[in-house]
Amino acid sequence: MCLAFPAKVLRREGDTGSVEINGVIKDVNFFLLPEAKVGDFVLVHTGIAISIVEQSEAEQTLSLIDEMERMMLEEFTPPRRREGD
Repeated sequence: MCLAFPAKVLRREGDTGSVEINGVIKDVNFFLLPEAKVGDFVLVHTGIAISIVEQSEAEQTLSLIDEMERMMLEEFTPPRRREGD
């Protein structure tokens, strides 16, 4: 299974540039998306921008990822140890 994250394009210089994913800035390769420009939202897989997506779709996907993270943390975080244990 492959996983790609939506990211906002911050900088483009030829086939390389940088994107922002939930506050994290990453360098990516744009060789598959010569039409992508600063301000666009793209899907990034293993450091390669693979598709342009609408901003609303990117925001919805990131919101779902945040919700999954919250649920996983609640599910798998052990309860605090009681004093004296």
